[in-house]
Amino acid sequence: MLDFRLKFYKICIVSCLTICLLACTDTNTAISDETLTPVPFHEVTLNDAFWLPRLKTQKETLVPFALDKTLPAVENLRKTGNYLKGIHDELPFPHRYVASDLYKVMEGAACLLKLERDPELEQRMDQIIDYIADAQQEDGYLYESHITGVSHNASHWGGGGMGDKPYSWVVHSHELYNMGHMYEGAIAYYQATGKDKWLKVAEKSARHINHVFFEGDPNYNDGKPVNQAPGHEEIELALVKLYRVTHDTLYLNMAKRFIDIRGVTYRPEGEGVMAPEYAQQHLPVREQTEAVGHAVRATYLYSGMADVSALTGDTTLRPALDSIWHNMVDTKMHITGGLGAIRGIEGFGPEYVLPNKEAYLETCAAVGNVFFNHRMYLMEKNGKYMDVAEIALFNNVLAGVNLEGNRFFYVNPLESDGQTPFNQGQPGRAPWFETACCPSNLARLIPQVSGMMYAYTSDEIYCSFYAGSNVKIPLKDGAVNLTQKTGYPYGENINFTINPITKNHEFTLRLRIPAWTGLQIVPGNLYHYIDDNKAAWEVKLNGQKVHATVKDGFVSIRKKWKAGDQVTLHLPMPLHFTKAIEQIEADRDRVCITRGPLVYCAEAVDNAFPVREAFIDKLPDTYSIDPARGGIMDGIDFVTIPAKVVGDSGSIENVPLKLVPYYAWDNRSHNAMTVWISQRAMEVSK
Repeated sequence: MLDFRLKFYKICIVSCLTICLLACTDTNTAISDETLTPVPFHEVTLNDAFWLPRLKTQKETLVPFALDKTLPAVENLRKTGNYLKGIHDELPFPHRYVASDLYKVMEGAACLLKLERDPELEQRMDQIIDYIADAQQEDGYLYESHITGVSHNASHWGGGGMGDKPYSWVVHSHELYNMGHMYEGAIAYYQATGKDKWLKVAEKSARHINHVFFEGDPNYNDGKPVNQAPGHEEIELALVKLYRVTHDTLYLNMAKRFIDIRGVTYRPEGEGVMAPEYAQQHLPVREQTEAVGHAVRATYLYSGMADVSALTGDTTLRPALDSIWHNMVDTKMHITGGLGAIRGIEGFGPEYVLPNKEAYLETCAAVGNVFFNHRMYLMEKNGKYMDVAEIALFNNVLAGVNLEGNRFFYVNPLESDGQTPFNQGQPGRAPWFETACCPSNLARLIPQVSGMMYAYTSDEIYCSFYAGSNVKIPLKDGAVNLTQKTGYPYGENINFTINPITKNHEFTLRLRIPAWTGLQIVPGNLYHYIDDNKAAWEVKLNGQKVHATVKDGFVSIRKKWKAGDQVTLHLPMPLHFTKAIEQIEADRDRVCITRGPLVYCAEAVDNAFPVREAFIDKLPDTYSIDPARGGIMDGIDFVTIPAKVVGDSGSIENVPLKLVPYYAWDNRSHNAMTVWISQRAMEVSK
């Protein structure tokens, strides 16, 4: 076990931004010398105290736990394979998307295998892959319910008797959604092991879908091309990744075509989940200007649009992406980076409708927020997108799984009374869900955040995400070894050691200066600091201060580098108090406390009074920061500030209000919690 840990802790990684990001950014696909190309997650070695424990938890707990939880999906595939062999005594249970959860967990397992081979895990994966291959029809079709004739009862989703035949209910069948996640898992496993059996299944499926949807097949849809974009976006991202790994332009063209026909060839009619806005089918994508509908579907679409724009050079998609991004960050995003405030549609509501206790904020939507912004950053080379991705990652995404790696949030409100069920029937974290998209998304996300840390052009290195790590970056005139040491997100100093292989190698080092060092924690018009806790960031080169200015979110140092050059970035982390704009009714007369990229909240377990009744009528002059020692919260910085409560006698009492990072709440008990602290006693909800 000790040998394993020593090797394991030399690996790298963070939160799975998806292989969906990382595999999607193969280093061999740069369009030109000026294309910003990320360093893949498996080429970055982490050595920090924040992400490495999460990687260990991923390996030892989350992925094995999630694989066990998705065994019913494995059984569905096994039974479907037997059906195709003529064994009809067992049939799968009807479910539209349970297979996608399995594929995502398998993708996460493949990421871990990429970092360190594990024969036992690999053998388990190979057995499941055999079931997947057996469950695929000869023509490439793969969807358990339709192959075996088991109905999934589409009437619940407004489909009446539709949906019992292949591709007859594309708006909600999840056939293409499942295949998208299957492709991503297959790609990850091929990259991890070199085994191509699953990849061949994926390619066979993709060619089948191209034939049926865009050419016409006599066995489907009366021989006419289906020519309809799927209700749940995902296959667009996966096809781009399939193109990157195979270099077959068919898959990139398919991704572009699915994007081009959305809102053109089909628009559903109805309300709720059948409304055209729900799946972003209300307008052609180039005419869309606002973030609408189901938040996960939306962010997957926008991510695919950014991918296609970057790889095909189709700049006609960019005005829509820019408008949608501003609509999100200026009117529809919670301070935790959460998206999709409205429970009924798991999606975007009207502008400025951002409730706290009633907020939905699906974990998968925050994952999608990271996907979208990382892709926008790679396309535009602007740090503001990574500012948003970072806030979503450190707050809403990480809150989605407990510190032990075996209990989850599907829903991420900013206030809880500790008793009212909000999380798919639970008043706090749950071990799993009937719809398990969020735990399985985390299973693949946690292993890959290191793929957001570094990117490069021919002679530029971009450092966009901070964590202790080692990396070799292949610039045009020679590779550069870079070592980063930091205690981020709690530590204020980030130290880089630069070791170019080529002597006197001239290139530019760019360091992101986060938005939270300025006047607000995250870009957009919604939130701004109201305190005077100003502290200037600073950059030093070999101990000497560098007078640099910020451009597009980065400071730049260009020089002829020599081995051992030292760069230190100091990002002060004073406590900040944030106000929301007046249009957000739920946050009026309230403040949010943040430090660095972390949003803080008050939990009942840490305070001897009802935390939702505490208030701050003036900004405190003092506060304390104390890291926890031992136990499940070990190493987490707690903040204590002066506050007040109304005592039993009606008098105002001074109390210390203890706060914990939002991502770490509900790790000790289901209890009351609030992010936004009232500024007046009369405004506090009883």
